[in-house]
Amino acid sequence: MELMARVCKSETMNYERLAARIFVAFGGVFWIAAVFGMDFGYRDKGVLASAQSALVPLIAVVVALGVGWFFENLAAVLLLAGVVAGVAWGVIAGWEAGVWWVMAGVLIGPMAISALLFFLAARMQRICELQG
Repeated sequence: MELMARVCKSETMNYERLAARIFVAFGGVFWIAAVFGMDFGYRDKGVLASAQSALVPLIAVVVALGVGWFFENLAAVLLLAGVVAGVAWGVIAGWEAGVWWVMAGVLIGPMAISALLFFLAARMQRICELQG
């Protein structure tokens, strides 16, 4: 059995899609809550101002899920661009080692994993279309 054999496995493709969407959705919920909580709890902004700040990650997640629903390769490229932007942000801001670990765990890593899963699902979709 070849590891990289081009065999249509629709169940695997569906699991990859589901996992990628879950990563994006749960990451979005985390960042929406984090931005809202930061503004509301630490900066003493009101509920409305905190909710307005939380709109930025909400819009990013809705766009990522919407694009990923129909254009998996494009979603993967956008997520990889987010990974590059996150790493560039860390380099420019001069994050300490602890900040790198946290951001790798809650931003960079999940975006990279979901991008990989979107790429794999799109690859399997092409394989299934070619065999069908």
